[in-house]
Amino acid sequence: MALWITFNSVALFHHFDSRPFILSNLIFSTQAAYAAPLILLAQTRQADRDKAHGDRIDRRHTGLEQAMKTETEKLVTLLQSNTEITQQDKQLTEEVAKLTKQIHALLLQRSTAA
Repeated sequence: MALWITFNSVALFHHFDSRPFILSNLIFSTQAAYAAPLILLAQTRQADRDKAHGDRIDRRHTGLEQAMKTETEKLVTLLQSNTEITQQDKQLTEEVAKLTKQIHALLLQRSTAA
């Protein structure tokens, strides 16, 4: 652009685009006229790609959240089962302890009676 202005300002014999440089203005206007729709098209395509990418991320996060919820529910179920088994084990241990005392008492009675 600077070369265009310099050449047309300094030219001694022929100014093919004299001030206010209407030909260069026409060239730039033409370039803008065909470039603007291309730029808008590229922006629209990029927006579509961004939206599709965002949708994929949302679906992935939803899937991960669902998987985490399912796994958490399984863990809660396992913990409840573990708690029940621990309580049953405690009860059985107490019963075994009672029975052991009863057997010991019966054996002591038989040994003292004999």
